[in-house]
Amino acid sequence: MIEIEELREARKRLVLAADADRRRIERDLHGGVHQRLVALATTLQLAQRATDSDPAAVKALLEEMTRDVQQALDETALLAQSIYPSALELGGLAALLRAAAVNADVPATVDVGEGASQAPEVAMTVYLCWLAVLVGGTERRVTIRVREAGDALTFELVGTGAKADLDRLQDRVEALGGRLTIEPDPGGSIRLSGMLPLLR
Repeated sequence: MIEIEELREARKRLVLAADADRRRIERDLHGGVHQRLVALATTLQLAQRATDSDPAAVKALLEEMTRDVQQALDETALLAQSIYPSALELGGLAALLRAAAVNADVPATVDVGEGASQAPEVAMTVYLCWLAVLVGGTERRVTIRVREAGDALTFELVGTGAKADLDRLQDRVEALGGRLTIEPDPGGSIRLSGMLPLLR
């Protein structure tokens, strides 16, 4: 009976986590890309009004619009990557983990062993765990080690991360039939040790 109740609670947490992710995406869209496009529309109207009377002002406005468009494109690309990273299909898990470390601008070591490609939900779960420890922006080196062992994928990460995010990830790992252990690591970091069935 206790196991059934724990399962219900885990499912509830997963639903709440999915809803929280949708709210975050809505906030990112409205507060980022949407605001940039509104500013772009306003700047475009100003440029149209100044077309005949002030060519120098038009040039300055066009330069501003170019910057706004580029920023909107960058933010859209980052948002798309947070929803589902295309690099996962293009370069596999190792390339995706390395790209995330570069984007986070955090000193990191990525050690991914050779092996067959993982199911997308397995690779995505490891990626989300990696993002969680990268977000801390710590000056300490963040590390991840991933290996295939029989029918399972094992991974170990050392870094920082918010407890609420890590609890959600633990639920995700367990929903896929795996396990995730979160322990303090010397020096104020945390260590995540996980296992996921390969689900091929």
